[in-house]
Amino acid sequence: MLRPALIAAAIVAAFPAYADSGLDALRAELRAMKSSYEARIQALEARLEKPESPAAPAEPLPQQTAAAPAGNHFNPDISLILQGRYAHLQDAGERRIAGFLPSGGHGADAARGFSLDGTELVMSASVDPYFRGHLILALQDEAAEIEEAWFQTTGLGNGLSLKGGRFRSGLGYQNEQHPHAWDFADNTLMYRALFGEGYGNDGVQLKWVAPTDLFMEFGAEAGRGASFPGTDRNTNGAGSVALFGHLGGDVGASHSWRAGVSYLHAHARDRDSELEDMNGVHADTLFSGKSKTWMADVVWKWAPNGNAREQNFKFSAEYFRRSERGSLLCEDNSAEDSACTGLDDAYRSHQSGFYAQGVYQFMPRWRTGYRYDRLNPGTVDFGANSAFLPATDTQPTRHSLMLDYSPSEFSRLRLQYSKDKSMEGQNENQWFVQYVHSLGSHGAHKF
Repeated sequence: MLRPALIAAAIVAAFPAYADSGLDALRAELRAMKSSYEARIQALEARLEKPESPAAPAEPLPQQTAAAPAGNHFNPDISLILQGRYAHLQDAGERRIAGFLPSGGHGADAARGFSLDGTELVMSASVDPYFRGHLILALQDEAAEIEEAWFQTTGLGNGLSLKGGRFRSGLGYQNEQHPHAWDFADNTLMYRALFGEGYGNDGVQLKWVAPTDLFMEFGAEAGRGASFPGTDRNTNGAGSVALFGHLGGDVGASHSWRAGVSYLHAHARDRDSELEDMNGVHADTLFSGKSKTWMADVVWKWAPNGNAREQNFKFSAEYFRRSERGSLLCEDNSAEDSACTGLDDAYRSHQSGFYAQGVYQFMPRWRTGYRYDRLNPGTVDFGANSAFLPATDTQPTRHSLMLDYSPSEFSRLRLQYSKDKSMEGQNENQWFVQYVHSLGSHGAHKF
């Protein structure tokens, strides 16, 4: 650092020789300036060499209260399914499938004209890291029915899951689908004859998905068995047992498939239905015994390079064989021209049927489809009641064509025509116009 003394010496040397008196005065002034600068520099150096005193501790912030751990807040995914339709049908009264004991349930007596197909309120959420829950309420006029209410494990590992509560069985292909997910406006004849709509149960289900490239799924169910073809027996133990297995996979980038076999064993006690006797009089029947059903299903899907947005095609078919063995009581509910006498005798039946359908999305938002239904009443032995209840060799059939338009993934409009020959002596032309709207978050449908 250049000292002030050097600066002062340079200044003095640069000045010319003045008078001695003036020069003395200038030198005195420079000495005073020098002394002043040196004092200031010494003070500054002393401050720099002195270590800085530690900073005063900052004033502590107000103590924060630890946040309480988050609880199990009820924040489920909620959706509302709105369905309605206009149906142009014959005035056929009770719409029974020829050769089959009536199963009741939805769609047994289709409404003519404008009607609601049914409204569903769906809620689902994770319970904790180990379980999730699901609820579906079916709302119809003044009634609210619990269609599904179940829990399912999420942390068993090794491909295992356990479900408990009320749920749709894993039988077949369409059984787990609710009406808003159907590809046609009404149910197949096969499911109407077997279950009314779909087979639901109060019970438990154990499912295993194998850790293989080929999709392999196996499941077993045990439940109350109160739904058709069983009845609520109000006893301990299981009223029904179901087994199912499915295989599936991809073929190249554009094709995928799934196929499976299912079995249902159910018990019935005084299962009621209504038939017509030899004289055309309504007769009440009560069946008690065992019902065994075998089902086979296959699904094939195509989408170019796996992109289903522009075009896709789906083919699905299911086949069943059902046998029932037990006793049947037949009694007319009218004294006029009655034939049934209240006789309770042996009952045997072996019946089968199938449906096959294809649905083609030929451009974005637009689909068309064709479905063929056929049932075989097979052999039905009413025992001694054969004298009062007529058998039939009519094989119920139906052809259906549909066209639907989906403005978005949340709404669908559908037009359908069916040539229905499922009722004895009836050849019916059926027209349906349907809407399906989904409000709120809704999980993806199954394969």
